[in-house]
Amino acid sequence: MRATAKIFLIALLCLCWLSGCRNKQRASMDGEAVGDLQQIKDSGELVVLTLYSSTSYFNYRGQDMGFQYELSEQFAKSLGVKLRVVVARNVQGLIKKLLAGEGDIIAYNVPITKELKDSLIYCGEEVITHQVIVQRSSGKTKPLTDVTELIGKDIYVKPGKYYDRLVNLDKELGGGIHIHKVTNDSVSSEDLITQVAQGKIPYTVADNDVAKLNTTYYPNLNIKLSISFDQRASWAVRKDSPELAEVANKWHEENMTSPAYTASMKRYFEISKATPHTPILSLREGKISHFDELFKKYASEIDWDWRLLASLAYTESNFDTTAVSWAGARGLMQLMPATARAMGIPEGKEQNPEESVKAAIKYINATAQSFSSVPQEERLNFVLASYNSGIGHVQDAMALAEKYGKNKYVWKDNVENFILLKSNEEYFTDPVCKNGYFRGIETYNFVRDIMGRYETYKKKIKK
Repeated sequence: MRATAKIFLIALLCLCWLSGCRNKQRASMDGEAVGDLQQIKDSGELVVLTLYSSTSYFNYRGQDMGFQYELSEQFAKSLGVKLRVVVARNVQGLIKKLLAGEGDIIAYNVPITKELKDSLIYCGEEVITHQVIVQRSSGKTKPLTDVTELIGKDIYVKPGKYYDRLVNLDKELGGGIHIHKVTNDSVSSEDLITQVAQGKIPYTVADNDVAKLNTTYYPNLNIKLSISFDQRASWAVRKDSPELAEVANKWHEENMTSPAYTASMKRYFEISKATPHTPILSLREGKISHFDELFKKYASEIDWDWRLLASLAYTESNFDTTAVSWAGARGLMQLMPATARAMGIPEGKEQNPEESVKAAIKYINATAQSFSSVPQEERLNFVLASYNSGIGHVQDAMALAEKYGKNKYVWKDNVENFILLKSNEEYFTDPVCKNGYFRGIETYNFVRDIMGRYETYKKKIKK
């Protein structure tokens, strides 16, 4: 009897254990349902993980922008929730944050690999990425069309995947490619693309999406020669978010032909970001533009020479009141929509030249107050830089200048050098930077161009 009772007790314990396992499994499954799509809708917030870059996410003139950011916004809107962005330092950081529950979905092109499929569900639009040779399409040298033509050529790249690919390609071709590893921390891969466009170096390497974006700044670039195998990539979620993955797949499929998606694609990868410029309206009559009287009327309110205000307008819009930039800035003074509203431009009046100038004056005055600690003789440069980039990026550059022993109250050869470095990961991820990636070369040139043109106006046009 004792033996029978003992066997019965063991059987009862096993049954209880199995029952407990089933209950735990069911609870886990219930947890998945709660922690997936429905939880996001209940919270009213989609937390997106991404990286700072020219193609994914950045802040421009106080407005969040970037192709992946805009797609994330559209996706969040389709779910009826708000968007919150969390930025990681690299792809490994994205995956780590996702698995730790710090975000719901990665909105970045994560490489599709067997290893990552164990912990991720890939979703959304599957894109094909590959590395390309960036070269000039104009000039005396005929563009390269085959990898064998790289033998004997000088190619400049940063350490990492581009350098590694070139080394492997060089071995495949039997040697002969002149590979120059650019180890200077102040030079980014996009800086090298700029140098190619300017004719300073002959060739560099970039991912095809980054290269394509840069052709909108430099139309003289040729990016047709691929040097790597295609790599599939897409967004990703955790394994416990199958419903979110499913709805992301469906949304991407339906969204591909939407006006919003098309507009975002054009904004970053097709629309030229260079403003065409024309010379002075009439040197003989002493006129810079048709809007000289407006500049004269309002420049005194901020104690500016009207010719300086004219130089700013020329750089922004080429005196075209109907101009709309790639980023959505409008009118003679190219104010972003949110800034235009904040500065009092009535909706629908963005193309009114007087409303545009009045609002720009208000914005310049407010910006100048933000730099009250900067000496008067230097303040103008900081105001102009902020007009182009937004105050946050200039403040980041000042913080970097101070950290690296430069004068944060002097623009030329000091703070301007650090606004340039805001496109370099080592610097925009520095703890003193609060606003992430920025294509600083635009602001660097912006200030110099305006001040240079102002000097020309002063020589040729009477005050």
